[in-house]
Amino acid sequence: MTFGLSNLIFLLALGTAIFFFARSVGKIRRNIFLGKPINRSDNKSDRWKNMGLVAMGQSKMVAKPIAGFFHIVIYVGFILINIEVLEILIDGIFGTHRVLASPLGGIYTTAINFFEILAVLVIVACVVFLWRRNVQRISRFHKDEMKGWPTKDANYILVIEIVLMFALIGMNATEANMENAKAGPFIVSNLFAPLFSPLSQEGLHMAERIFWWGHILGIFAFLNYLPYSKHFHIILAFPNTWYANLNAKGQLANNETVTKEVKLMLDPNADPYATPAEDQGAPERFGAKDVMDLKWVNIMNAYACTECGRCTSECPANQTGKKLSPRKIMMDVRDRVEIVGKNIDANKGQFVDDGKSLLDDHITREELWACTTCNACVQACPVEIDPLSIIMQMRQYLVMEESSAAQELNLMMSNIENNGAPWQFAQADRANWADDMGAN
Repeated sequence: MTFGLSNLIFLLALGTAIFFFARSVGKIRRNIFLGKPINRSDNKSDRWKNMGLVAMGQSKMVAKPIAGFFHIVIYVGFILINIEVLEILIDGIFGTHRVLASPLGGIYTTAINFFEILAVLVIVACVVFLWRRNVQRISRFHKDEMKGWPTKDANYILVIEIVLMFALIGMNATEANMENAKAGPFIVSNLFAPLFSPLSQEGLHMAERIFWWGHILGIFAFLNYLPYSKHFHIILAFPNTWYANLNAKGQLANNETVTKEVKLMLDPNADPYATPAEDQGAPERFGAKDVMDLKWVNIMNAYACTECGRCTSECPANQTGKKLSPRKIMMDVRDRVEIVGKNIDANKGQFVDDGKSLLDDHITREELWACTTCNACVQACPVEIDPLSIIMQMRQYLVMEESSAAQELNLMMSNIENNGAPWQFAQADRANWADDMGAN
């Protein structure tokens, strides 16, 4: 074991990566908790089960078998190949080289062979996904909300994963030609080893170090890219499924502010003339106009969104040409909360009104009223995101704060009030449809 300049550089790179990643995660956590509180800690056993099945078990991904299979390949590869990263971290910190090779012996060789096979499968899966997005051009990847950065982001991450896997194989392939190789032979890298055989032993050592540093620095860069990418769902999928809404899909949540006001109206001991100060604060806003009015789980949903588009492809409103896209709803929430977070950072921890809001500046009223509340988007999401909850809270704001319901709804509610039914017929005429049935 030796400790030198390379180890010092490695420690500096490791510390820098951890510092900036922790800072980014801290800001995302701050942004999430800008939302209102909600208790999602009940039924813990069901929540652990849901997280195990959906996040770890990928149970909802296989609804689309081809994409599900290749996603599982990348997921398993990402988890297991990172076991080798632990050895790289130990080597980098303490100046060792393949520190686990001697103690583990044949087990080590078997494990690396398994990791290399996984690396090849990950490369194949990434190539398939690049083909589906850019050559086959599956429609859900090319909706309006996916133009620009979202499409580039998806491609960048797939290319990065391919490069990382080739760096891993290259590291092993160069070492296979070394006279003092500590481990091997390896199934995959030995196929590439002849490419490096013309190099001298010094050249092989330099090439191996280039691949080694490229692999680990690439991982550090990838780690700090995640908070700025939709691929942060790699981390948030787990808490997102644990805190998911476990109620039946058709059960809509009551508006807590309305419930509170109704209870006050029915309470014989409540003072109807109490000032806001006497009545435990000013009345809360009904529904949601901006991200601070949403629940914190709604904002976490936005950060956990994979932008896969399964919700949008299942949405009947979207299929019939309406502007509503549940994926866009989640992307808009994330964009708005990022703007709010930067506003807070720029103003020493305080949000300064910027004259904008989630409603109108990001999500249009036309989108909100296009929703049929069918829950297809919620059912389709592979990580249990709930766009409908956000849509309903924003609709409640429109109706209860602005008295701004869609014309069709206003007509329907007027008919119910006046005629006892949604249709524009007098109550005396409601049974006319059955008149001709008596003749039979």
